[in-house]
Amino acid sequence: MSKSKQSGPLAGLKVLEFAGMGPAPFSGMLLSDLGADVVRIDRAQGPDYLPEDVESRGRHSIVLDLKNPDDLATAKALAGKADILIEGFRPGVMERLGLDPKELHKTNPGLVYGRITGWGQSGPLAQKAGHDINYLSLTGALHAIGTADKPAIPLNLIADFGGGSLYLIMGILAALHEARNTGQGQVIDAAMTDGVISLMNMIYGDFNAGTWSDERESNVIDGATPFYNVYRCADDKWISLACIEPQFYRAFIEQAELDSSAFEEQWRREDWPTQKNILASLFLKKTREQWITYFEMHDVCIAPVLSLHEAQRHPHNVDRQSFQTIDGISQANAMPRMNKNTPATAFGVHKKNVDRKEIISRWDIE
Repeated sequence: MSKSKQSGPLAGLKVLEFAGMGPAPFSGMLLSDLGADVVRIDRAQGPDYLPEDVESRGRHSIVLDLKNPDDLATAKALAGKADILIEGFRPGVMERLGLDPKELHKTNPGLVYGRITGWGQSGPLAQKAGHDINYLSLTGALHAIGTADKPAIPLNLIADFGGGSLYLIMGILAALHEARNTGQGQVIDAAMTDGVISLMNMIYGDFNAGTWSDERESNVIDGATPFYNVYRCADDKWISLACIEPQFYRAFIEQAELDSSAFEEQWRREDWPTQKNILASLFLKKTREQWITYFEMHDVCIAPVLSLHEAQRHPHNVDRQSFQTIDGISQANAMPRMNKNTPATAFGVHKKNVDRKEIISRWDIE
């Protein structure tokens, strides 16, 4: 396997990632996309990586049995050369292996040690198993999303990746900045529950101010209003409408040629059910594409609800090169965009242990 030149604002940064699921590999992907040299310690057991395992792209792989003294020594040597470490095991696992922060900071005091879990490193639930909707459940977020009858399951975007990976990365980069100034690393305890509660801060603020109802589908942005909603079109495809601000609301009413008297009071709750019925009937009169064409010259906050297939081919996403193809697999491009040291995915998904010799050489491990 030939060497891959990393580019981006984090070029030269060494990251040691312990293979895991969901938020941990996604975090490693983001750091690699930004130019970091990410080495992943893999287990020999289990299936190998495939090109479509895109959250595992851009990593160099070495297989180590952490219960084997020689392999454990190699892992410690790698940690001694790393700027950042990422692990997503339950609390106590790394300690039992002798790879806990206290141990590794003895030889590498500047190491930024990132730990990501659902419940956190402490607390009554710290040792319990869980997944995204379990973490959402504890934060109030799952209760707030969905119809009046039932909470909705919003994929695993909110807890795993939003409240998990992104907060871990923010903590890592903040700690790295301090470590560069002081020479002392620290431990980031990134709990997905904590991250989601942080993401919910605006909602909790409105709730505590009395302007957010604790009942689903009874607030401005949770499906209660006619002007912030989704509607079925004549071709059974959907369209999203979000004309909250009065100027966008008035423009929509005018361009849709609706009876202005029925929509005169935007914020009168008792009118919302009738207005939703009117809009539901309206959007059924044309196909989704006809409605988008109809409104394309007007600023009314309207957009097609695209399928995964359609989103990859939409002219806006194509123009911005939001997707890229690696090893025949379409996937998100490296983000976010920057005006210099542009992030770029260095390479796709490597098989387990394919980079062992290169890692040992490049990281100068004996």
